[in-house]
Amino acid sequence: MDFATARKHMVDSQVRPNDVTNAALQQAMETLPRELFVPGNQQSMAYAEMDITLFPGRYLLRARDFAKLVHAAGIKPDDLVLDIGCGYGYSSAVLARISGMVMALEDSEEHASAAETKLADLGLDNLVVLHGPLTEGLPKQGPYDAIVLASGAVEDVPPALLGQLKDGGRLVCIRMDKTPGQAMVYVKSGDSIGRSAVFEASPAGIISGFAREKAFAF
Repeated sequence: MDFATARKHMVDSQVRPNDVTNAALQQAMETLPRELFVPGNQQSMAYAEMDITLFPGRYLLRARDFAKLVHAAGIKPDDLVLDIGCGYGYSSAVLARISGMVMALEDSEEHASAAETKLADLGLDNLVVLHGPLTEGLPKQGPYDAIVLASGAVEDVPPALLGQLKDGGRLVCIRMDKTPGQAMVYVKSGDSIGRSAVFEASPAGIISGFAREKAFAF
């Protein structure tokens, strides 16, 4: 399979026509080898217009949804970004190409190590992979200009994550409290958090740890 041609077609057909005007983001997605960040038996599907399950609770979003979500975060070249649930590292690689520094978080040493290995091969020097509970974020390394949850949907956004934003910082995610889901942008302003829905999307699953606790019923 000609992956370079597939990348260009992905950007031309799934990214540019969907109001993603960030040239740096387009360039990152057109040049980064997306196929390296999925299980080997699914590499041929890396550029298809579909979500790919990486492992339980972690998904590679279809290019359209991923690009629009990152675009909505308004990331600048000198921003500090927290990538929560980075999977095998594709989202972190893209974010590193368009920001100043990326802290990538995974919840197991095994998956964090796999992501670190794949990202090291790309020679990115503005990216660190750490492991720990996703819902707790990385408060010691913050506060952040942007926090990105791009490896599936969420049902709730923990207040602990919103508290790690700088004043003016943005958190983006796809919230599935109804169908279809809504891509959301949360913006911190002083002690307040504003939010707005920017587009509809329905990822294949919920990021592990971000499902709403089920209420007990008699």
